[in-house]
Amino acid sequence: MTKSEAIFERACKVIPGGVNSPVRAFGSIGGTPRMICSADGTHMTDEDGNTYLDFVGSWGPMILGHNHPAVKEAVIKACEDGLSFGAATKREVEMAELICSSIPNVDMVRMVNSGTEAVMSAIRTARGYTGRDKIVKFMGCYHGHSDALLVQAGSGVMTAGIPDSAGVPKGCTQDTLSAVYNDASSVEKLFETFPEEIAAVIVEPVGANMGVVPPAPGFLESLRSLCTKYGAVLIFDEVITGFRLGFTGAQGYFGVDADLVTYGKIIGAGMPVGAYGGKREIMSCVAPVGPVYQAGTLSGNPVAMAAGLAQLTILKDHPEIYQELNEKGDWFYGEVKRLLEKTELPAQATSCGSLGCIFFTNTPVVNYETAKTSDTSLYASYFKHMLENHIYLAPAQFEAMFLSAAHTREELVGVLDVMRGFFLKDN
Repeated sequence: MTKSEAIFERACKVIPGGVNSPVRAFGSIGGTPRMICSADGTHMTDEDGNTYLDFVGSWGPMILGHNHPAVKEAVIKACEDGLSFGAATKREVEMAELICSSIPNVDMVRMVNSGTEAVMSAIRTARGYTGRDKIVKFMGCYHGHSDALLVQAGSGVMTAGIPDSAGVPKGCTQDTLSAVYNDASSVEKLFETFPEEIAAVIVEPVGANMGVVPPAPGFLESLRSLCTKYGAVLIFDEVITGFRLGFTGAQGYFGVDADLVTYGKIIGAGMPVGAYGGKREIMSCVAPVGPVYQAGTLSGNPVAMAAGLAQLTILKDHPEIYQELNEKGDWFYGEVKRLLEKTELPAQATSCGSLGCIFFTNTPVVNYETAKTSDTSLYASYFKHMLENHIYLAPAQFEAMFLSAAHTREELVGVLDVMRGFFLKDN
């Protein structure tokens, strides 16, 4: 028995499923999770001493690579000053100023502790601002595990085959309306049915929790027009795309303005953190200046703020990082697509900047229903092949592959060679 297996055996006795987040469980691909003990640059090392080239990157925030020296130094210095105060600090003001001075339509921002909390709070704010109750989300888009949003969600819920969740009362989701991603007409029909009841439309600008599904041309623009027409708040859930597609996130990348935006762990360089922000008139509804209550003892944690400021400052001062990263993504995923054209397996690749995914289906993937045509057992075989060759991917079909600035062309060429061993093994 390996050390990872032994630790996982212990974990199953004291942690549900042996993991603290379902997608880590290897449930959809079989086998035992690798217990990671360290990471640096582009690699992670498990308790057995095995090293893997990592393409999960803590699910996105490690855009500069693991254990970046400037981030590590900032965290160590912040820890020397104290871990948590439960009081206002200069660092959280600096973080807010950095975000507000850089992101379109973000005049004010509130720090929270996770992407789930950011989305939950943004929804509440949109409802308080509009005086309406209903929200529109898209099938296959995952916005965290708050009750109202666990309706036809993506990510781990999708992989596990659980369309909703036990423990969520029907009353919590009665005002949640589901639309079809990349189909603006499905949203328009909901507005026509409930013209004065919809508070907000929330969307992942790039679907990244049903695999990577880019927005069709005009889709995001149509959502903007519909929300403006009917007086609803457009929320971009940028927990994945924020500070990833570019410093201004999906708003800048696609040139579409949102009213509220949510962020996740990338603004903490991987530390537990989130934020939501937007137009001043909307954010002024948030307590203590407005009637929408939201609070958090650890919000704006000084260590997380220090880590995030270090990473975001590097990204802002060096815009060439994004240009090089997106060019790297275009090249790498382009090579993957050319490779898949030669395989007899049902497989296709989708991508947007440094985000990418291989779907094991011949059906063009444009939304939740088409993503679900994927052969998850075939993905499991692919995952195991890559893992055996010390390449760590998401242990689930419906997740993204994250490139970082630290990944080198040489490393990616090696990954392509390993991929050829799976997709062209009979040729």
